[in-house]
Amino acid sequence: MSSQSEQTITRDNLLQTPEQELGSSKPKQFSPANVRKLGLTRKTRDRRDDHNPEERARKHKELELKPLYKELLYTITHRMGKPSSAEVFTESQLHQYIQEAFTMTEAEHRSLMERVHGTEPPVYCLMATVKEAKEILGKDISGFSDPYCLLTIMEDEEESRTRRSKAKPSKSIVKDVVSNDKIYESEIKKQTLNPIWNQTFILEFRDIAGASFHLEMWDKDEELSLTQKLEDIKTNFSSLKRMIKDAKKEKGQDDFLGKVVLKLQDLHCTEDNWYNLEPRTETYPNRGKCHLNLKFIHKARDGTLSAGRSAYINYCGILQQFVEAYISKQKSSAPWKGALCGEAQTLLEFYASQNDLSPFLQDLAKWVAYSKLYQSLEVDSSVLFQQLTSVEYHWRQQELPHQQKQELGDSLHGFLQYGLCLVAKYRDIFPPTPSATPKLHTLLRILVQICKTQAFQKLNPAQFELHDEVSDAIQTGTQEWFTLKKGLHQPMTKDLAEIVNALSRLIGEVQEDIKHNKDVWNRVFLSAVQVDVFTVVYKRFDSLIAKEVRKTLSLLQGQMEQALANTLFPVYLSLQAIHKDKAFLKTRGSLELTNFQEDFRDALPYWLNQAFSRTQERVERAVQVDQLQPLQSGAVPIKHSTSAVDLVACIQPICHLWEQLSWPDPEEAFMLMVKLTEDVCKIVVNYCHTLKERVRVLSENSDPGSAINMLCVVVNDLEHLRSVLNRLPTQLNWAGLRDRTQNVIGESQFHNTLPSQLQQAQSVLGREIRSALDTLGKKLNTDIETQVRNMSTRKRLPSKSTEDAAAPLMRYLEQELQYMNENLVQENFNSLLTPLWNNSVKILYQVATQHPQQGGLMVFCQRLLYTLQCLEQCFLAEGNGLPEKTLHSDEYMALKAHLTHNSLSSCQLIEKFLERKIQEQNVNTSEKYGAVTLLASYSRSDQRLRVEVLNAVNLLPMDSNGLSDPFVQLCLEPNHVFQEVETRCTRTKSRDLNPLFEEAFEFLVSLDQCRAPGACLVLTVLDHDTLMTDDFEGEAFLALKGLPGVARDMKGDELSLQPEVTPAQIRLPLIHPKHNDDSILALLESRRGEQEAQAYVKKRRQREKQSQEGIQP
Repeated sequence: MSSQSEQTITRDNLLQTPEQELGSSKPKQFSPANVRKLGLTRKTRDRRDDHNPEERARKHKELELKPLYKELLYTITHRMGKPSSAEVFTESQLHQYIQEAFTMTEAEHRSLMERVHGTEPPVYCLMATVKEAKEILGKDISGFSDPYCLLTIMEDEEESRTRRSKAKPSKSIVKDVVSNDKIYESEIKKQTLNPIWNQTFILEFRDIAGASFHLEMWDKDEELSLTQKLEDIKTNFSSLKRMIKDAKKEKGQDDFLGKVVLKLQDLHCTEDNWYNLEPRTETYPNRGKCHLNLKFIHKARDGTLSAGRSAYINYCGILQQFVEAYISKQKSSAPWKGALCGEAQTLLEFYASQNDLSPFLQDLAKWVAYSKLYQSLEVDSSVLFQQLTSVEYHWRQQELPHQQKQELGDSLHGFLQYGLCLVAKYRDIFPPTPSATPKLHTLLRILVQICKTQAFQKLNPAQFELHDEVSDAIQTGTQEWFTLKKGLHQPMTKDLAEIVNALSRLIGEVQEDIKHNKDVWNRVFLSAVQVDVFTVVYKRFDSLIAKEVRKTLSLLQGQMEQALANTLFPVYLSLQAIHKDKAFLKTRGSLELTNFQEDFRDALPYWLNQAFSRTQERVERAVQVDQLQPLQSGAVPIKHSTSAVDLVACIQPICHLWEQLSWPDPEEAFMLMVKLTEDVCKIVVNYCHTLKERVRVLSENSDPGSAINMLCVVVNDLEHLRSVLNRLPTQLNWAGLRDRTQNVIGESQFHNTLPSQLQQAQSVLGREIRSALDTLGKKLNTDIETQVRNMSTRKRLPSKSTEDAAAPLMRYLEQELQYMNENLVQENFNSLLTPLWNNSVKILYQVATQHPQQGGLMVFCQRLLYTLQCLEQCFLAEGNGLPEKTLHSDEYMALKAHLTHNSLSSCQLIEKFLERKIQEQNVNTSEKYGAVTLLASYSRSDQRLRVEVLNAVNLLPMDSNGLSDPFVQLCLEPNHVFQEVETRCTRTKSRDLNPLFEEAFEFLVSLDQCRAPGACLVLTVLDHDTLMTDDFEGEAFLALKGLPGVARDMKGDELSLQPEVTPAQIRLPLIHPKHNDDSILALLESRRGEQEAQAYVKKRRQREKQSQEGIQP
C-alpha cells in the first residue's frame, strides 16, 4: 500500500496566481490579542516584488503550472477504471480541457507530452479492502464456519488456464492456477457466519485489459479429537449428518464458501459495494455477501514530474486551477457555488485515486483552495460551509499527517482573520439588501462552525471567544466608518452654517446606518453569533455623535440667529430619531445623548417663530387665490372652498412640530404647548378676518345671488375650521401632556390655560358664523314677509283660492331651502332653519293681528292657517329638518290657536264655545250655586231624548224673604243643529231652595244631532218674578254624546233587539259665567254682519251680567 507523502514543502506560493503573488498579504489583524488567542506560530516569509508582469507570469507557468500539467498528462496516460460520473471522456477530450484550463500552447502541450512519454510507467495496482461478509454458509458441525479469503488478480494467460480446468472440477481454483506469491490470504475468523476483517491488500498487475479480480472464501478445516466429536454429537444430534459427510472428505481439506470474480475493465476508479458470493456449481446458490472496497492506485509513480511536491499539494494546485478556469468561463456575475465541469471532476477523481489520496485529504484540499479563492474571487459562502462540515466529519474518523494538520490549522486561523476583516467592513461588503444579507449570515455561520470544530479546538488550544472577537470587529469597523464619513462631510469653509450642515449630513448617515443595523443586520448577527450588533453600534455612535454635537454647538454660543437655527433643526430631528431608537436596546446603561435637547434650547424660539410665520404666509396666499366656490358636488359633496383645505394643511405642520420636538422637560413642554396652541388660534382668527375681506372684494362686482352663494361657502369654511379646532387637543395629545405634567402643573392651571385659548378662538368662529347666518336669514326673512303680505292683500282675496295664494311663498321657500341645504353643511343649515322658522312664525303673527277686525277676516285667517301648515311641513321635511319640539314653540301654538279660531264660521265658533263650556262643566265640582239632578237617556228606536228633572238643591235665595221660586229651563244647543226643537220648562216651585220637580220631557231628535259637535242640553235654573225679569240661579251643560243610547254604535240587528235603555241619573253643579272672559264670544261679537252670531253673543252677555261669579260677598 502506498503511503502519504509527508514532505515539508512551504505552501505559501503554490495556490496563488501571479497577480495574487504581487499584492498578496496576510489579512489585517485587529489586535495583538488575536495573534495570541489564535496561536500564530508561523511567520510570512519575505518575498521580492517582481515588477515585470510578463516575467512573473512566465515564472509562474514554469514553476507552478507545468509540473501540474505533466502530472495530469501522466494521470491521463496511465488511467485505470471508469469515473463515477455518467459521462465518459476520451483521452483527446481530457487533453483539450487541461490545455485550455492551464493556457498551454500547442507547442508546449506537445513538448510536455513527449517528456511524459519518456518517463517510467507506474506499477498498476488494485488496492482491495476486505471489510466484512454476512450470511455465509456454516460448514462446521457447530453450524458455523471459520472463514478466510484468498485474493489475486488473474491476467489473460491465467484466465485461459482457469477456463481449461473447468472441464475437470477442482476444489481449488486460485491455488491451482496462480503462484503462491501472487495470492494474498486474509485472517481466519473463528466460528462465525458474519465475519469482519477490514484488511487491505495491494495487488499488482501488468495490464488492465483481460485481467480480473478473484476472491475466494474458504472454511478452514481443523482435525478434532474423538472426544470432541462425541461431545458435539451429545449436544447437537442434528450435526450427525454433517459429521458423516465430513468423515468422507480428505483430512485437512478446507470447504469452499463462495467466490467473487470482477473484470478490472468494468470497475470504477473506486468501488465500495456488497458482492454476492457465487458457487462453483449450482449447489447452495445463496452463499451470502462480501463487502469490498476497491481502488486503482499507482506504485512507483515517476517522481520527476513535479519533483519535491507531494501528491496532496499537487491535488490542491490542480483543483484551484480548475476552479479559476471554470469561473473565468462563466458569463453571469453570480458567485461560484462549487460546480465544476465533467472533465475536471474526472481528472480530479483519477489523480486522487492513482495517488491514493483519502477523502479526508481531498476535502481538506478543497477547503484550503476554496477558502483562499473566497478572498479573491466571487465564491458562494455555502461552498465553504459544506467543505468545513466535511472536514469536521473526516476529522472524527481518521488522523491527518502532521504537515496537513499544520496546514489545516493555519487555514482555519487565516480564514477567521479574513472573516473578521469582512465583519468589520460588513456595511460595504454586505449591504442591507435581500441578496447580500444571506451571504453575511453564511459567513458568520462558517466562523461559528470553525470555532466549534474539534480540528480548530485541537490545533488552536488558546482561549478564543468568537462573540467577543466579532463585537471588537464591529466596534473597530464602526469607528473606521464614522471617521471615513466625517472626513467625507468635512466643511470646506469655517462658515458656521456650513459646519452645521456638515454635521447634519453626518448624523443623517449615522441615523440611516442605525436603522439598517436595527432592521436588517441585527437579525443576521443575533441568529448566527448571538451578537446584538444594534446595541454595539448604537452605544458606539452615542459616544461619537455626542462629542461632535457638543463640539459644533460650542462654536454657536452667543451667535444664534434665524438662519443658523434653521440649519440646526435637521440635526435635532436626526438626534431625536436616534434617541427614540434607544427603546430597542437590550442593555441600557448611561447614554451621552440622553438630554441632548438641552443643547438646542437657544434655537427653540426661532423654530417656533419660523413655523408660525411660514404658516401665516401660506394661509394668506391660500385666501388670496380662493374663489369661494365649493370644492366638489355630487354624491359626497365638499361644500367648503380651497382655502379651508389649505388652512388645515398649513396647521398640520405646527402639530407635527410638536411631535418632532418631543420636548422631555414637562414644564417646558407645557409652555411650548401653550405657545403652539396660541399660534394656531391666532392663525384661525386671522383667517376669519382675511376671509371676510376676500368676500367683500369678490362681492363688489357680483350679483346678489352670487354674493349669497359666496356667503354660504364662507359659513361652511368657518364651520369646517371649527371642527378642525375641536380635533386640535387630540392632534396635539393634550391628554398625554397632562399625564406628563401632573406633578409640576396643577389641574386648574392646565385647564384654565389651554382650553381657554381654544374657547376664545371657538367663540370668534361662532360669532362670525352667526353673523353670516344672520345676514342670510335677514335676506330670507325680508322675502318671506313680502310674500306673506302680498298673499294677504284684500284685493286678491276673492280672485284666488287658499292654495293658489300660498303657492308663491312655498315655491320660494322650497327653492331657497333646497339651495341652502345643498350649499351649507348640515350644522349650519340647521342653525339657519331655527331662526328662519321663528321669524316666519313672527311675520305670520304680525300680519294676522294687524288685519282690521272686519269682513274677510275668516277667509284671511284660513289662508294664513293653511300657509302655517305648509310652512310646518316644509321645515319638518319628513323628519330630516327641524324636530317637532323646536317647531311647536309657544309663539307657534298661540298663532295656530288664533288662526284656527278666526278661520272658523260662526256656527263652528258656537260649537267650540259649547265644547269649552262642557269641558268646564266636567271639571267643576263646586256646588256653591247649587245643583240639579236628572235622569237622561236616548232611545234610538223612536229617536227620542228623554229627560226627567228630579230636583234641585242648595239654590241661592233670590227673594227678599230669603227664598226663591225656582223653575228649570231645558234647551238643546247649538241652535243651528236643533232649530226645530223648542225650549221646555218645569213648573215653578214657590219659596223653595231645594225644590222637587220630578217632571219628564221628551225631545224628538236624531242620533246624528246628538252626536254633532258641541251638542248639549243646557239647563238654566231661574227664580220666577211676577213683575220683574226672572233672576238667574245658575246653569249646567250636559253633553248628549255621553248619554245612554248615544255613546255606543249599533248595527241594524242590534238596534231592533235593543232592550229599554236604562236612564242615567246625573247630578250637575250649577255654574256662573265669568265676565268678558271668553275669546270666542269676542270673536263672534266682532262679526257684525251675522245676526245669528250677534243674537247668541247677546244672550251670553246677558247671562254674564246676571252672573255672580267674581262678585265679593
